[in-house]
Amino acid sequence: MKRLIFITILLALFISFTSIIFARENDPSGVITGNITDIHTKSQNEFTLTDIANEVGHNRIAINFIWSLIAGFLVMFMQAGFAMVETGLTRAKNVAHTMAMNFLIYAIGVIGFWTCGFAFMFGGVGPIRAFGGYNELNRELSINLFGKNFGLLGLKGFFLSGVSYDVAIFALFLFQMVFMDTAATIPTGAMAERWRFLPFVIFGFFISMCLYPIYGNWVWGGGWLSQLGVNLGLGHGHLDFAGSSVVHMVGGITALAGAIVIGPRLGKYRKDGTVNVIPGHNIPMAIIGTFILAFGWFGFNAGSTLAGTDLRISVIAVNTMIASASGAFASTILMWAKFGKPDPSMMANGMLAGLVAITAPCAFINSISAFIIGTVAGLLVVFSVFYIDRVLKIDDPVGAISVHGVSGAWGCLALGLFADGTYGDGFNGIAGPVKGLFYGDSGQFLAQLVGVTTNLVFVFFISYLFFKILDKLVGLRVDPISELEGLDIPEMGIPGYLGIKITKEEIHPGITLLRDVVSHRKEVIR
Repeated sequence: MKRLIFITILLALFISFTSIIFARENDPSGVITGNITDIHTKSQNEFTLTDIANEVGHNRIAINFIWSLIAGFLVMFMQAGFAMVETGLTRAKNVAHTMAMNFLIYAIGVIGFWTCGFAFMFGGVGPIRAFGGYNELNRELSINLFGKNFGLLGLKGFFLSGVSYDVAIFALFLFQMVFMDTAATIPTGAMAERWRFLPFVIFGFFISMCLYPIYGNWVWGGGWLSQLGVNLGLGHGHLDFAGSSVVHMVGGITALAGAIVIGPRLGKYRKDGTVNVIPGHNIPMAIIGTFILAFGWFGFNAGSTLAGTDLRISVIAVNTMIASASGAFASTILMWAKFGKPDPSMMANGMLAGLVAITAPCAFINSISAFIIGTVAGLLVVFSVFYIDRVLKIDDPVGAISVHGVSGAWGCLALGLFADGTYGDGFNGIAGPVKGLFYGDSGQFLAQLVGVTTNLVFVFFISYLFFKILDKLVGLRVDPISELEGLDIPEMGIPGYLGIKITKEEIHPGITLLRDVVSHRKEVIR
């Protein structure tokens, strides 16, 4: 026993002694951790300049990878924000249905974009410089007009297979997929409380595989809108740094077409055409969802550099913050002045409008311009919501058309006005920084106008046609009894809440209900 204790003590002393000899000095400040011995070389005894340069380049690209992936994770979490905003601003009897749409659109979007959406959008984008310059996404369907190539559709990257099985392309896919999913979820708010789940699922595949990727290719995939500068001398071509047109206008204009085809909710408009206000059931949920979206938007905008080594990210993040604040404050003041009370739901939409509007120009402007752009967006969203609701008689339960469509268009045009010439050298193959109309380049404003007009015409026409055909084939809308009682049980099979009794007011004032319809279920949700 004594011998065992003696051997144990000797072994402990030996381990302690060798650890002291071979361990590096402790580094509580982090200054000396990481040095030339951490460089990977063929021979650890020799370090060439090439070895060091390769390691520096690898670390630079690694920083970009990490930055873009983390930003993508933030954008993915925005889906929770959308779910809470849309559910909070609609009625409790449809809460499971609204949440389910916001949940499943993510799964549908991943599958659709992986299958062919990514290839259509980025199959001809060329070198991914922020991720090491990989250049196998190099096949673009294009037409030649007047000796100029105008790209229409990418043709490489299907199923992320073959030459697409590369770390750079996988990183780009993740980041761009969550952007697509943002566009896809916008119509679920405008068409909420009367949309059947089957046509919604079909729509999810349509927008992720076809509609979004086509317009996205034209702007971000090397397509014809991005080449308006090279081909026609219009500034740097149509620019959209993080998605005011590519993401938000596509979603907003699609929502407009869908809301028109599916029609208003029962009881939304009286026989004389006046509006019945249908309030949301949970304002705290909508406000929390808005904060989640505002948080994720830092990933949305600053992450669109695709480069943590691009220090412009600080300007982008602050511009994003300022525009969100000025948008929220402007809508609050306008509602207060107009109706005598600030409206929390419009505060939320004002903040979101400011965020949508700043998304395109965030990298190209100063903070004063960001404040102006956000303020205008906050005012526009109020006027737009009431105009669409009361004049056009289009029922949009959450204001998605105004927040994303109108504000997205304003943001793209604002880039063409306020870009101050401090950033953007080389964008879309054009030398020199990006300047807007107020800084001497009218061509950039024209390029923005062309991009916005194209979005409005193309996306609306294709979406309207799609929803019309889908309505004829499978029917978009639930039956009237299901709509009155709530979609949770008829469409989803389970209630979102338990123990809440339906009342006439909860269904909607102004609708005459048959007694057997009201009593069909004792416990339903608003």
